[in-house]
Amino acid sequence: MTALTDTSPLAAIMILLRALKLPTIARHAEEVAQLAERDGWTFIRYLHHLVEFEMLERRRRRIERNQRHSELPADKTLATIKRSRLPVKVAKMLPTLCEGGFVERGDNLLAFGKPGRGKTHLVCAIGHELIQRGYRVLFVATYALVQRLLTAKRDLRLEDELAILDGFDAIAIDDIGYVQQSREEMEVLFTFLAERYERRTVMITSNLVFSEWDRIFKDPMTTAAAIDRLVHHSVILELTGLSIRIEEAQAARGNEGGIEPNHPMTASTDNLIPDAAPTAPGPAPTTINPTTTTHAATTERTSTTTTAPTSMTTPTDHPIPGAAPTAADPATSTDQHTTGAPTNDRKRQIKQRVQQRRSETDGEM
Repeated sequence: MTALTDTSPLAAIMILLRALKLPTIARHAEEVAQLAERDGWTFIRYLHHLVEFEMLERRRRRIERNQRHSELPADKTLATIKRSRLPVKVAKMLPTLCEGGFVERGDNLLAFGKPGRGKTHLVCAIGHELIQRGYRVLFVATYALVQRLLTAKRDLRLEDELAILDGFDAIAIDDIGYVQQSREEMEVLFTFLAERYERRTVMITSNLVFSEWDRIFKDPMTTAAAIDRLVHHSVILELTGLSIRIEEAQAARGNEGGIEPNHPMTASTDNLIPDAAPTAPGPAPTTINPTTTTHAATTERTSTTTTAPTSMTTPTDHPIPGAAPTAADPATSTDQHTTGAPTNDRKRQIKQRVQQRRSETDGEM
């Protein structure tokens, strides 16, 4: 006490506040005192303001601590849940469940649905909201909870472990349907559920309906007793629809397989195909092989001579081997396609036909 009398009144108050574990009041006492003196606050208002600071800070620290101990996935919150995918009844019940009234009553929350329907996300989102309202929540996979209880039973401290778990207002047990229990595992799990019956909340996600729970507890009597305790005071949510994981995977594959605007597959065909030859008649480009050009011109002259009478005639001494036969000479066409080049007999026949047609042409003129 002597140390306190030797200090100023404000310093003495700070020491007492730290001793009483009121750090927030100690941190804001001087600041709030100056504000109260300037605005003429009464002592009651000044004290209320300081105590309110202390309570708000304690609540914030408690929420942070509970959030850290809950082991809830940080990304599975109410903000990230897609409410449009929830069934209508579940979406309507969600705000009420987040208020935590069922936890106050010690009721259970049971979420059923096939894999990928969002059961875990829904339960975790509710758990995050319960923590913000001051409740203690623990999220644990079924297999991890069973192993925890088995270890405690082996060490003869199962009651102590159940007491520790009893400190949580709500315990979310994820994927209870995936665990195929042995008899010993089934016993500790049933003991846990029976211990919390009508006192503390259990939130369970399962892909198995109650009629298939004999795969979990093995014994029909134990299965019936466990279901009876869970359903007695409970809220049951059924999640239907398509698998969220499958839809997201399909959407991701669709985005990855899409063609980007600058992808080569979207380039214009003008950039992939060489310039086409002009469709209008005109002189051949200079890049064409002269031999090919001469052959084409010669073929054109031969065709003109054999199809219509003109003043231009093909020399009979040098018939063109590659000249196309006329439609009136099927034999020539057949022989030319089969032999590839006219024989000597064929040359004479061609020469005779050309002379005959030239004579006919001269007679008409």
